Amino acid sequence: MRLVPTNPMNRVLMAVLCFEAICCGLAIPGMIQVSSVSVALAFTLGGLALALCLAAAGTLRRPVGWVLAWAAQVACVALGFVVEMMFAVGGMFLLLFVITFVLGKRLEARTAA
Repeated sequence: MRLVPTNPMNRVLMAVLCFEAICCGLAIPGMIQVSSVSVALAFTLGGLALALCLAAAGTLRRPVGWVLAWAAQVACVALGFVVEMMFAVGGMFLLLFVITFVLGKRLEARTAA
């Protein structure tokens, strides 16, 4: 489940991943203040999700980038188990990612025909 490297929607997906990384970083204070998670756990979980998003954005034109991108979507939604607001935020980014991916697939099908 990936797009060809020349698909223009790759840039949009990279931007989505970068903004998702920002939200994962902003979830760290939310975990500490709202959910009373320890500072170490908050930085570990939020930092891993943030790093996963950035690694996926940087390698999205290669096959490994797509594995990282889908894993980043799962990680951001899974942060909701620590701080509930991330279920909504991660879900919105997942929806945005899937919609953009589907549009990219349609664009590929249209150019192939």
